[in-house]
Amino acid sequence: MADVARSEDEASLRDLIEHCAELKGELVEFAQSARFDRWLTPLLLEAAGPERLLDEGAAIRIIDNFILRYRLPDGATVVDRFVAGRRALSEADRELLLGWRDPVEGVFEIQRKDGDAVVLLNLVDDLEYRTYSNIGRAAFRGVSKGGFLLACLVPVHPADGVWLVSGAMSSYPKTSATEIAQAALQLATTHPELVFRNPEKIEQGWKSMREDRAAFIEFCGSDELLLPPAEAEERLNAYYRHRQEAAAERPDRARGAAFPAFELPQTLADSDTIGVIYDEVDGLNFYADYGMLRDLFADPALSGRKQHQDLLRAYLREESIAPLPIRRLAATHPETVDTVFRNLLRKPGFTWTEHGDDLLRRRKPRYYATEPRPGVSVIGERLSELTAGGRRPKLTRARRIPRRPDHQ
Repeated sequence: MADVARSEDEASLRDLIEHCAELKGELVEFAQSARFDRWLTPLLLEAAGPERLLDEGAAIRIIDNFILRYRLPDGATVVDRFVAGRRALSEADRELLLGWRDPVEGVFEIQRKDGDAVVLLNLVDDLEYRTYSNIGRAAFRGVSKGGFLLACLVPVHPADGVWLVSGAMSSYPKTSATEIAQAALQLATTHPELVFRNPEKIEQGWKSMREDRAAFIEFCGSDELLLPPAEAEERLNAYYRHRQEAAAERPDRARGAAFPAFELPQTLADSDTIGVIYDEVDGLNFYADYGMLRDLFADPALSGRKQHQDLLRAYLREESIAPLPIRRLAATHPETVDTVFRNLLRKPGFTWTEHGDDLLRRRKPRYYATEPRPGVSVIGERLSELTAGGRRPKLTRARRIPRRPDHQ
């Protein structure tokens, strides 16, 4: 009886995957229609470069990413538009398609084959994914246990714990372990949101960030620095070297991965001053011309100068800049903050206590709509082992690496 039930479940799953393939075909055709040319074509041309060369795999990845993740001017994705325009879709199909807006991008190690599926360990988030392809087991014919896949996965609902390859998939043999580990490490450090799909990594990340922030304050004397760009780079590199040396001296810790020299992006390197703030929630961030902004709050008479007003407007306008620097300066200068914003906004009745939070929420909606995440990426045991050249680390718990934050 159990074998019959299992057979029925497998048949049902095959039917569901075939249905997913049909929906994906319709979705791709929809995305490549003339209505989306103005957004998709520039992405393809940029990837093709001046020689206008783009291989099929790269084109498929760009189109797939455009369908699932690209935000159109109104904030919707292609999937959102597709679902909204297909009134005949069942509720189950709507749920399935909308679930594809949150794909899993990763570097996967093949744990085993299981019928039509492969069981994959994502080296980035340290979770296992039972994965199928809409063309069946033939998609995995050339891969074997211990090899690696670079792929994007989407959930198959309502089959919990079942995933489907979306877009192009690249496979690599066991012998590529060193290069694959570096690629996974790069992905984990530059896109920590991929790591934090694993709830365990979130708590580990907060713990690691608290430790790293305490070490930063001890080394630098404060959680906030104001320095010329060259000096800021020098101080950060000295801090990272100090952390690595301290880790190497501890017998209970596996040696961390070596970091390349820290360099500020050109947009920050051209500033007169750089603000470096290591916040307990927002993590480590860098702010251009922070000295000028700090001067404005210290002396509100400067709010009459266009240069200072333009800088504060930029800090308010840019969604990539978190509310943190403005909140800090407002808290540090409670006696002048009202005057600064009254002059900027031309609202004589403005008070920071009454209106400040609403102002930031209006200007930074994405920040307030997103749950805070640690500013430190956490890697799992297997990636740690591969990064160390196949040698098992001394500890079985995850190693920690400070994330180089995006500049703000």
